[in-house]
Amino acid sequence: MTAIYTSRTNSANTALRGALEIKKIHCHFITKAVAKLCCDACIHLGQDVLTALEKGIQQETSPTGKEILEILVKNAHIATAENIPMCQDTGFAVVFVELGQDVHITDGDFNEAINEGVRQGYQDGYLRKSIVSHPLKRVNTGDNTPCIIHTKIVPGENIKITVAPKGGGSENMSALKMLKPADGLNGVKNFVIETVKAAGPNPCPPLVIGVGIGGTMEKAAMMAKESLLRDVGSVNPLADLVVLEQELLTEINKLGIGPQGLGGKITALAVHVEIFAAHIASLPVAVNINCHAARHKSVIL
Repeated sequence: MTAIYTSRTNSANTALRGALEIKKIHCHFITKAVAKLCCDACIHLGQDVLTALEKGIQQETSPTGKEILEILVKNAHIATAENIPMCQDTGFAVVFVELGQDVHITDGDFNEAINEGVRQGYQDGYLRKSIVSHPLKRVNTGDNTPCIIHTKIVPGENIKITVAPKGGGSENMSALKMLKPADGLNGVKNFVIETVKAAGPNPCPPLVIGVGIGGTMEKAAMMAKESLLRDVGSVNPLADLVVLEQELLTEINKLGIGPQGLGGKITALAVHVEIFAAHIASLPVAVNINCHAARHKSVIL
């Protein structure tokens, strides 16, 4: 290879060097970006969620439910105005990374850079530290690390980082079931609705509900969680899933759980469904429940 390169003209060598240049991103910038995302996500509720809550106020028939929704909107505005978390549970930091295959990470360890960003963000932002180092011994790590990192290799020369703090109350009510293919669509619907019904007031409704159908056990769970990153109110690109999402939302809002579980029409703001290929013998279904504080912020480096 060296002989070939040195035999080219100067102009050809210059062009070749340009073609081989790789974008470098220093770990320092990754840490800084993650720290800011942690604070922004916990403090500033997305406009998509605020719009859904305001729409819910108009649709809610329960006076108590309507008042709760109004309080949630007011709470979100106070959080932004005073630069404080919208909820005391500032969550498990779940970080989604779309890593461009043409990017080179320099000056450090990529995963540690992200964890350091979480550490700094939760310390500097005075966010509650909720993570224990051992699930049975229950000793708090004191800085909300380690975080959970999901990395996907994608084309391009950028890194997209999304921080989605996930509260314990809503995560605890999530579920997965390995249905039989014969259970079909009705089996899927029943499982989703029964999961929400069993959750009741525990995940702090109104909810955003992510559903993953297909793949394997872990793929279904990942799809359910990733679907929560969609804007609330966005339209699924698959026509059959548009219908399914609306049917599920309608049936869930007939449960009468209502805002904060005190009764009403608006138990959920949205249902987001993602699908993947499945084994001939399997029909995995995962439900990941998010409270009304559907928090996530992204940056592209």
